[in-house]
Amino acid sequence: MAKTQSDKVQLDTRNDTPGNAKAVSIATLNAVLADTIDATNATRQAHWNVKGSHFYGLHKMFEEFYGLLSEQSDELAERAVQLGGIPDGTTQGVGSRTRLTPYDAKLLDGLDHCQALAERYAELAKALREGIDTTDEAGDADTSDLLTQVSRVVDKSLWMIEAHLQGKN
Repeated sequence: MAKTQSDKVQLDTRNDTPGNAKAVSIATLNAVLADTIDATNATRQAHWNVKGSHFYGLHKMFEEFYGLLSEQSDELAERAVQLGGIPDGTTQGVGSRTRLTPYDAKLLDGLDHCQALAERYAELAKALREGIDTTDEAGDADTSDLLTQVSRVVDKSLWMIEAHLQGKN
């Protein structure tokens, strides 16, 4: 992914993470931030529009998951700021940067939402693991650790979503 203007800006900070590691981490954090916000919005879309016999349970689960993702987005953005970066969580920034498959806003059936979200959570998990390796290789163990934390949250949510799909097909 090409760097954007917000990736190139590094504000002065006393954080002693090496300069190149900061640059790599800021770009990585902005990329996974966009993906995480996109996944949050897809999950919120599912929460608002879920229908069918699984309505109540899925409605509550999706609400919990978009809350968890929102918290993780905040952690990712704050880490970018700690490194002197400028996180971009604007609608335009997220729309232009997300690497997730677009979400079908017309989905209604609960299990169709689970299928669509499972695909996107798996994409997000993969991006997070790539970010873990990238930031670790660059020498930023703290960002790598944060991405590992977020990865655990996404993996657990993916497991719970996929449990609804067991036996379907």
